[in-house]
Amino acid sequence: MIQIYAFFLYILPLGLELCSAATAISSITPTQILKDPETIVSKNSLFRLGFFSPANSTNRYVGIWYNLPSVKEVIWVANRNSPLTDSNGVLRLSVDGNLQVENSRNVTLWSSNVTHPATKFSVAQLSDFGSLVVQGFPSNATPENGTIIWQSFEHPADSVLPNMRFILTSNSDLRRVLQAWKSSSDPSNGRFSIGTNSLGLFQIIIWDGDRPHWRSGPWNGNIFIGTRYHNTGYGNILVNTGSFTQETVGGMLSLVFAGANETLMSHYAITYQGIIAQRWWDDSIKNWGISWKAPDNVCDIYGKCGEFGSCRPYSSPICSCLKGFEPKNKEEWKRGNWSSGCARRKQLQCGLPGSKQDGFLRLSMMKVPENAELITGLNIDQCRSACLTNCSCLAYAYDTQITCLTWSGNLIDVADLSPGGVDLYLRLAQSELSNNINIKAIVAASVISGTAAVAAIIWFLWRRSKSKGKVPCLPIKRVERSQATPNAHVFRDKSQVMIEDLQILEFDKLAEATDSFHEYNLLGAGGFGQVYKGKLEDGQEIAVKRLSRASGQGAEEFMNEVALISKLQHRNLVKLLGCCAEGEEKMLIYEFMPNKSLDTFLFDPEKRKSLDLQKCFNIIEGVCRGLLYLHRDSRLKIIHRDLKASNILLDKDLNPKISDFGMARIFGGNQDQASTQRVVGTYGYMSPEYAMEGHFSEKSDVFSFGVVLIEIVSGKKNNNYWYQEDSLSLLGYAWKLWREDNIILLIDPSINSAPFQAETVRCIHVGLLCVQELAKDRPNMSTVISMLLSDITELPNPKPPGFVQRQLSSDTGSYQITEQTSSTNYVTVTSLAAR
Repeated sequence: MIQIYAFFLYILPLGLELCSAATAISSITPTQILKDPETIVSKNSLFRLGFFSPANSTNRYVGIWYNLPSVKEVIWVANRNSPLTDSNGVLRLSVDGNLQVENSRNVTLWSSNVTHPATKFSVAQLSDFGSLVVQGFPSNATPENGTIIWQSFEHPADSVLPNMRFILTSNSDLRRVLQAWKSSSDPSNGRFSIGTNSLGLFQIIIWDGDRPHWRSGPWNGNIFIGTRYHNTGYGNILVNTGSFTQETVGGMLSLVFAGANETLMSHYAITYQGIIAQRWWDDSIKNWGISWKAPDNVCDIYGKCGEFGSCRPYSSPICSCLKGFEPKNKEEWKRGNWSSGCARRKQLQCGLPGSKQDGFLRLSMMKVPENAELITGLNIDQCRSACLTNCSCLAYAYDTQITCLTWSGNLIDVADLSPGGVDLYLRLAQSELSNNINIKAIVAASVISGTAAVAAIIWFLWRRSKSKGKVPCLPIKRVERSQATPNAHVFRDKSQVMIEDLQILEFDKLAEATDSFHEYNLLGAGGFGQVYKGKLEDGQEIAVKRLSRASGQGAEEFMNEVALISKLQHRNLVKLLGCCAEGEEKMLIYEFMPNKSLDTFLFDPEKRKSLDLQKCFNIIEGVCRGLLYLHRDSRLKIIHRDLKASNILLDKDLNPKISDFGMARIFGGNQDQASTQRVVGTYGYMSPEYAMEGHFSEKSDVFSFGVVLIEIVSGKKNNNYWYQEDSLSLLGYAWKLWREDNIILLIDPSINSAPFQAETVRCIHVGLLCVQELAKDRPNMSTVISMLLSDITELPNPKPPGFVQRQLSSDTGSYQITEQTSSTNYVTVTSLAAR
């Protein structure tokens, strides 16, 4: 059975004086009862115990609720299945130490029903953690001799509070740990409950009666790998609402809900509709906020697409068969009834004489199927081999903490979990994999042949136009999405680019839209040109990036940005609407961002006032999501190489969108690092290994993000800041304050809110981890998100940052790496001090 124990034991001092009838009751003893409507309040005034009636009900119940908020949130009910029908009930502590709820006729409607050693006396009191604790004291009582007889933390209703511990044993019903209310006005046991179905590979399941309704996926010691990243409707995702951590108790798995900011009153509760939600008190709106919930969308419902089906919440239809499978009942499938699932098209060849060996298809960021089998002690290659040599193995997955998971039964409850989840490797007959490769090869050959023909025609027309004295257009071919191929995003010949669903706009149209690029439409300028506001004939507002002819960004960078960003679709990346290339004019047309870029808010004293703590957290979260998409979740692995505050645009709601992909680079599927002789970017945001040696990777972007994160929290610009005492840069000054345990001085006073100071300091801590000198010491973006969300509760101590002394600021540019590094390139950098 899953039992719930208090994380800390409340030790009640002896010598408590009994309260008089005229005094507020603070405890219950065998000689002191709690009468309706009397209440007990915890010492920290956070919790209250007493009698209450739910909304639209006259029945009375004994329960515990939060004392401070104006919106009552009941977290525990004693007599939930045996209500009082009037206001004459009492809660008493019997001589034998049992709590009892009695009606006006002295009939016991509920009892704690415990047996215990003989005690001299017992006392019940509400602890600061929200647990009703009964302690017994023997005849030779001292404060240390008190023992807990009973506590409500061991008998939860529908809520989980901080400092509650889940311990797995094997001798009771694993499905009834939490029980939802029957309705919003009836706290009796409802149809939904929370528990698990396994003591081996532990996961949380919401049960609808005896049927699974939702599951969390296996616990890996840090997170449940089948859950999506936490999200909140109030933008405070980085606020510390607590998380589960793992401990070992008697050799058994123990999960503790801990780490929450007490003032937020964070807790989990299951609703009568079957939704588990993490709730916290948002004092700005005087109501409860939701930082995470499940099920959160239709694909979270257990087995939505049947066996061997996969669910994608934002696709239409949401269900599809896994590769190599087809619907069992095509007619039902067409009508949107996917419960019958899918069947394999071609049988596996394992063990058949003369047959080709089966292979695996990688499905990225998936919710792994139900009924996984655990094989410990294997690396990912050994895991693959173990599955391949077992003819009953249909799929495998690998998590660095769980290690090897395999499946031998039908795959059920598979879903796209991006940007979370793990990679699932689906076993298929070699013919299924070969066909896929052959089709790609044929399509690729056709595209290359077609492109060559188009190139020849364009070259002929260009030569003809040149002979007539006309300005040639840079050739750009538009392809409909249905015709695009997986390889359409890049060609070795940079004079050609394939663009999906983009407008190819004429120069005259853009000149008209921007009033001939008039200066009053100028939004900003950088090393590669100017950005103008424009309005098309249909009224659509746009931002036109007009590349400077003298800039370092020529045809190659232009084609690179068009090819890259036209493929990227994410709410935290700026959307490219179209492009124009006529003669020496090269322009990119973006969605218009009315609030310009982040730096205009961060470093402007007046605009900075509009960036409260909540908005800062929302911006940090959005930039994290955008980078994670570039590094791990998009079809292409992309390193931005020029992340900075001025390249983070803000929409009308101040939601961030990463922009400017002119210097971004695509990585191959197994590529982790690359080098260049031409270093491009902005000093102050470059990582040491990139600025000095030309090496770039995901960790280069992580360094840049760390700088931006510290800038957001401090309100100071790294390039312009100078702590004169030691000639320190902003990073160096942050490191100085960190070592002196005085990091609070770095926080911008406009966002230094006492209730959330710990969360703000945590942001600085994560920022310092991101700007470590060595790339290997920096976390990746998925780990950064886990750190900021407190999914990883204990953060490592940072080492000195890569640059601690002040470096001269420089705009975006480039230089060539020679045999001597940038420390001797006096043209661009005069002082780079790495520690």
